Amino acid sequence: MTIKEEDITEEPDSDFRFHANTLIFKFRDYFFPRRKILEEIGIKPGFKVLDYGCGSGSYLRDASEMVGPAGKVYALDVNPVALEMVRHLVFIKQLENVETILTDYNTRLPSSSIDVVLFYDTYHALNKPELVMKELHRILKPEGILSFRDHYMKEEEIMESATRKRLFKLKRKGKRTYSFKKNELDKA
Repeated sequence: MTIKEEDITEEPDSDFRFHANTLIFKFRDYFFPRRKILEEIGIKPGFKVLDYGCGSGSYLRDASEMVGPAGKVYALDVNPVALEMVRHLVFIKQLENVETILTDYNTRLPSSSIDVVLFYDTYHALNKPELVMKELHRILKPEGILSFRDHYMKEEEIMESATRKRLFKLKRKGKRTYSFKKNELDKA
């Protein structure tokens, strides 16, 4: 899925910064496997998962295995270089249930279609976080989970960012993530 370049309001990292971060993440992932974070959320076979701001794809292999062949993982990023790396990973690891999306906040996914949104180390860098949060609320199923983590932010900043506008409420605080449940908004 792609949208027109003029519709993108977020700016991707420079290629140099992106590749430098990717190298750092490889070391991080070796010593602190991403699967442990995903296990905390409770991803089940058949789930549809959106990795919002997927970067080079640190979570994709494990998420793909966890949702299984009946599930789907959407890897979304504003950076074309990131999605090129993800497509390479998908090809090499034969992850047949992963689809890439080049966009910023407009996922173009159906309303109430996603079980879990992985929203990791992304919020702090957004130009228009209110648009992103509104979109994540729209695409999550009524019992869906927004799994939020951002090591650039303090706990109170994460809580305020997710619960602002009453779009989400805390379901549980895990060891590594915050799980937020979608709030149903008044239709009035």
